[in-house]
Amino acid sequence: MINIQRAGERYSTDHGWLKSNFSFSFADYYDPNYLQFGPMRVLNDDSIAASEGFGMHPHREMEIVTIVLKGLLEHQDSLGNRAQTSWGGIQRMSAGTGLFHSEYNISETEQLDLLQMWFVPNERGVTPSYETTEFDKDGLADRLVPVASSSAVEGKVAHVNQDMTIYLSDPSAGKPLTFNQPAGRKAFLFVLEGEVNVNGETNLERRDAARIEDVPELTIVSPNGARILLIDLP
Repeated sequence: MINIQRAGERYSTDHGWLKSNFSFSFADYYDPNYLQFGPMRVLNDDSIAASEGFGMHPHREMEIVTIVLKGLLEHQDSLGNRAQTSWGGIQRMSAGTGLFHSEYNISETEQLDLLQMWFVPNERGVTPSYETTEFDKDGLADRLVPVASSSAVEGKVAHVNQDMTIYLSDPSAGKPLTFNQPAGRKAFLFVLEGEVNVNGETNLERRDAARIEDVPELTIVSPNGARILLIDLP
């Protein structure tokens, strides 16, 4: 089963300094069809104006992964962490028993574009933690590169307290990319740029998403090249 959510079907908000598109129910937006997918609870596609951001606010019992697509994000939190992340970096925060953090676009001239994803942890009550990692942004061509996973690699693959893996990939024009999905697991596919076809029958364009279940093998082909996010979920 492949359930498609088109980019234009997402709920959008515009606060002037912040423009967001929600792939799941979030804040004041509620849709019973998009409450959760496995442990995946949120995917927000955000654009933040120069010198703007989110002030200190709390989180609990959630794994939060942020991918910066354009610009520079600065994070600070109540654990004493302070870090900056741009394209090529992953920010992971395990909120656990609770912490406060802020997120700002520190550029005075450039817009900040990012994806923020929330996942329900496999264990409650963990000690809050934060990390940034870096992936090889020039090595995404025609391969699925893990950037966050329960199987972490220090400095390269961020650790998530859930049985899942987030992949990024840049499939070349006409070159198939294959992913084998074990029985009983789910896959969430999100097209960052370009367009792709899945298993010869499902076409996805920029910012379209697919929630995939009971499909043992995915073959992803882009006619002109693309950038995708693929998440393997329990």
